[in-house]
Amino acid sequence: MSDATQGVTTPAPAPVCFRHHDRISYVKCTRCARPICPDCMISASVGFQCPDCVHGASASAPKIKTPLGTPLAERPAVTYALIGINVIAFLLMLVSGIDQAATTWGMFPPSIAIDNEWWRLVTSAFLHGGWLHIAFNMYVLYALGPSLERVLGHSRYLVLYLMAALGGAVCSYAFSDVMTVSVGASGAIFGLMGALVVAGRKLRYDITQVLILLAVNFVIGFLAPGVDWRAHVGGLVVGAAVAAIFVLPPARIRIPVQVIGVITLLALLVIITAVRTQQIIDMVYSVGNPGLSA
Repeated sequence: MSDATQGVTTPAPAPVCFRHHDRISYVKCTRCARPICPDCMISASVGFQCPDCVHGASASAPKIKTPLGTPLAERPAVTYALIGINVIAFLLMLVSGIDQAATTWGMFPPSIAIDNEWWRLVTSAFLHGGWLHIAFNMYVLYALGPSLERVLGHSRYLVLYLMAALGGAVCSYAFSDVMTVSVGASGAIFGLMGALVVAGRKLRYDITQVLILLAVNFVIGFLAPGVDWRAHVGGLVVGAAVAAIFVLPPARIRIPVQVIGVITLLALLVIITAVRTQQIIDMVYSVGNPGLSA
């Protein structure tokens, strides 16, 4: 008796997804030709590709550079982190009492000069006097910050923000009434606006809206009672100066000029702070010893 199965070809097994072996798939990756199931299909210009090929292509793709030659910061992580810090600080102020927190951590010249509480020049920039105060500052930070962060990169953007915040606090410390208590991120916010004007002109961006926003808020700062316009001026000047240090130097000497420029600007702020501190100490000494006053 002849073998009934003789000459019959055994069918090849159905192809399965190379990542999910229990799923039959007749679709292949256009790059590596491996079978992929619907969960692994990533639409490409022609057909579908597997996740491995897509991720490999992304990793090998050249990084997008900003006009400054730095990698483009696709996600404004520093801006979001700064907003989070300001919001958390404000919530803590609500717990302890806004006035109490402002007195303890805000820019208060006698505490800085007499008690050596220099940290107030930094902490004051992360405190706010009310809901409207923080809402406006955080809105402007959210609106303007990402554009600058993408152009400057995370590190330079953070330096810009902190320097503008410090510049605003130092200007308030140097030129306000000695009994002034000042809080707010307005110095840093005005610094961002000043930086956008400088960087925008250099990179030939349309800065009309920024100029309008800056002009309106600058006028409001002078007209509205209780607003520390000195912090606005200080933040604006320092922010514009830092932006100029970052974007104006030619590429071949950009990094050393940036480092030296920021250190020089920081040293200038320290000198202004030291001069004002001595003025306050002399004032207290004169009041305590009237016979020695001129």
